[in-house]
Amino acid sequence: MLCALSIRHFVVVDALDVEFSNGLTVLTGETGAGKSILLDALGLLLGDRFEMRQLRPGAERAELAATFSIGGAPAVIRWLETEGLDANGELLLRRTLDAQGRSRAWINGRPATLAQMAQIGAQLIDLHGQHAHQALTGADAQRALLDEFGGFASATEDVGDAWRAWHAAEERRAAAVQAEAAFAAERDALRERERELADLALQPDEWTTLTATERRLANAAALIEAAAQAEEALTDGDDAIARRIARITQRLEHASADDPALAGIVALLTPAAIQIDEAARAVRDYRRRLDLDPDELSRITERLSAIHDVARKHRVRPEALPDLGAATSARLAELAQASDAVALEKAAEAAKRRYDEVARTLSKKRAAAASTLAQRATAAMQELAMNGGRFDVVLEPLATPASFGRENVVFMIATHPKQAPAPLARVASGGELSRVALAIQIAASDAGHVPTLVFDEVDTGIGGAVAATVGRMLQSLGLRRQVLCVTHLPQVAAHADHHFQVAKSANGEQATSTLTPLPRNHRVDELARMMGGSAITAKTRAHAAELYEQHRRK
Repeated sequence: MLCALSIRHFVVVDALDVEFSNGLTVLTGETGAGKSILLDALGLLLGDRFEMRQLRPGAERAELAATFSIGGAPAVIRWLETEGLDANGELLLRRTLDAQGRSRAWINGRPATLAQMAQIGAQLIDLHGQHAHQALTGADAQRALLDEFGGFASATEDVGDAWRAWHAAEERRAAAVQAEAAFAAERDALRERERELADLALQPDEWTTLTATERRLANAAALIEAAAQAEEALTDGDDAIARRIARITQRLEHASADDPALAGIVALLTPAAIQIDEAARAVRDYRRRLDLDPDELSRITERLSAIHDVARKHRVRPEALPDLGAATSARLAELAQASDAVALEKAAEAAKRRYDEVARTLSKKRAAAASTLAQRATAAMQELAMNGGRFDVVLEPLATPASFGRENVVFMIATHPKQAPAPLARVASGGELSRVALAIQIAASDAGHVPTLVFDEVDTGIGGAVAATVGRMLQSLGLRRQVLCVTHLPQVAAHADHHFQVAKSANGEQATSTLTPLPRNHRVDELARMMGGSAITAKTRAHAAELYEQHRRK
């Protein structure tokens, strides 16, 4: 529910803060006083785009804010949580526009996009403008209204997703047929590469292992010589390190008899002697294991040359050949799938069956919702002085299935019993069209889930008893939903639970609009003004008081 609206420096409004309550609230005032400007502000908070003309002349920045109570709106709370926004029972929408044309938006204090404002706004307020009846003549608007009325938005989304999946499958199948020649050439090249790599049979890390082995075999003589020299220096030579350490250790042991402190040094030399002996044995073993087979070196060299040739041909490093083989196999599998006419045909057929299934479900739901909406709107038409009129919702099958389903939604009306139903778009009388649109909106809104309904002079073109009926219908709707209505009809205003007067005053070169809540006696005065103009007589005022007492909620 809309709790409060704050406006600063917006068109003719300098500063305005207003709180709203449950039930039916009407806004009235002279033509041009700025009634619809308040709804324009709401529209901007719901994602409409700012225009520079909406910034009050001389102001640096326009600011708009609206507070909503969302405790009874679980869908809104889920949306806020999904978007990572606070959901503590209250929602604040805020917009600004500065003199440089920059516009910014916030949801609960967090920067937001216009798309986010529109998404959350659609769940908060259902706005019916002065020309809503014109919008209802469009095919898309009629279909959207029926789907919203039925409450099966998820089914509509499923149909759209299935339609896109089906057409994507058809496009893949058609693309495979067109690209078969190119696929064949690529497939042949990949198969030749796969054969070469299979013949090569390169194992993981084989290139690294062979390179190290080749280096070792190619330098075997030098390695043997280095090992022999090391063995002689360690243990075999007359002045070998092992013998020298043994002599030093022996002398220090004898000397330690005179000074025990030398025993610690002897203890340090003993492990060194052991390690030198172990190193000598390791060198000796290495010499025995070292392979000087020239045939093995030749074989490894040839293997490395073969690997290098294949790598150079395919412009990769030798160690990357195993990865190239895996990529080649994967691409061949892709091409096999892409060019598998049977598989692609089956995939397209499966996607088509899926579309038919969800579209058939949507059609059934639309048929049920169409019947209910037609009954309710027809009943509302009778109350709006269109006796014998009839409203129908026709589902016209499409020759080609579409992303929105297998049928067009067409609103048909007959304004009197002898008239054949005709599409709503062809209704000639603007007054009749306005009343029919109001009947549809009230019928649809009564079953909707949006907590706040706003009607901006949708009662244009009606009057008298019909206007009183409109007021009664809006008053009844206010029992279940919060309803805001901009009206110029006293018969409608008299039904309101809350009444605000919009007035414009000139201050120097600028005009300013104000919004004032009216108590009972002032409400009667405003009704009298709406009935008789600026000259209010005692008789007019008495009539206004009678109208108010007759229609106000008891």
